[in-house]
Amino acid sequence: MAMKRRWILCLGFLFLGLVVCSPEKEKASGSLPPPKSDLSQLKAGFPIRGRIIFQSDMDGDNEIYILTANEVCKLTDNSWSDEYPRWSPDGTKIAFSANPKGNFDVFIMNADATGLSQITSSLNNEGEPAWFPDGSALAFTEETKSLLGKEEGLRTIDLKTKNIRTLIPDFKRSHGLSDFSPSEPLAAFTGHRFIGWDVFILDLRDGQYRALTEGGKSCRARFSKDGRRLAYVSSRADGKGDIWSMNPDGSGDIRLTERNETYDYFPAWAPDGDHIVFCSSTQNSPKQGRWSLFILKVGTGRIMPLFSSSARDLFPDWH
Repeated sequence: MAMKRRWILCLGFLFLGLVVCSPEKEKASGSLPPPKSDLSQLKAGFPIRGRIIFQSDMDGDNEIYILTANEVCKLTDNSWSDEYPRWSPDGTKIAFSANPKGNFDVFIMNADATGLSQITSSLNNEGEPAWFPDGSALAFTEETKSLLGKEEGLRTIDLKTKNIRTLIPDFKRSHGLSDFSPSEPLAAFTGHRFIGWDVFILDLRDGQYRALTEGGKSCRARFSKDGRRLAYVSSRADGKGDIWSMNPDGSGDIRLTERNETYDYFPAWAPDGDHIVFCSSTQNSPKQGRWSLFILKVGTGRIMPLFSSSARDLFPDWH
């Protein structure tokens, strides 16, 4: 996979607090559209630090980008689709899915886009990776054929031995989109009901799971960095999608975004636990329309625009 070793297409972006792209790499060929955000207001309203990775098709196909203190940098640059990036627990590596040979497989690269390694290699689509808290393994969603069409299930792979196993053998319907608690032996995932999808919690000690939501209108749960809260998506309030938060046992459920005109999806927690980055659009599919990145201050409900390329900016992850 001929991935460029240099980070290219950098532009000034005053937002966080950590510079990653080096000055000599800023002037590669091409340019990105300017962020459509009031950056002075953003910096004043959200004094936060870190790095956000996300996927965008602003150059015509899905590539992985990173937001830092002063720049937006393009980490991958090729003719296929690079999707769903996730930081390793220590912030040194990025797992993602890509389809250079047609079907999607899971890959890992260093945070500077070097050291590319292919992790899975079956003929099925495999993606949506999630790191185990100690960084020793990944969970991912595998798409397989069934009598009714296609099904999805969660697999895990040990990064040292490359052994693959099924994470939840007795969950008989489609499920995926896992995330692991950094503080307890728990995993959150999205499972298919007879109608719709709900958020589930899995106890890794005994393999038991239970639904945290009901009604088939919730998905995509992510643990906060201390493991005390889950952010997730639900359409039960406005029929479109909002960011909600609850405790890992399902209690303390709170609606965080109340924007009835938009679809608010794909939340990821900031390291400080006080902010969430998410994606928003007036379209109901990540394959359509324009999706942009926003930041939510959890305690106040204040929402600020973060980045928009006028394309589809999706699946952020914050370290």
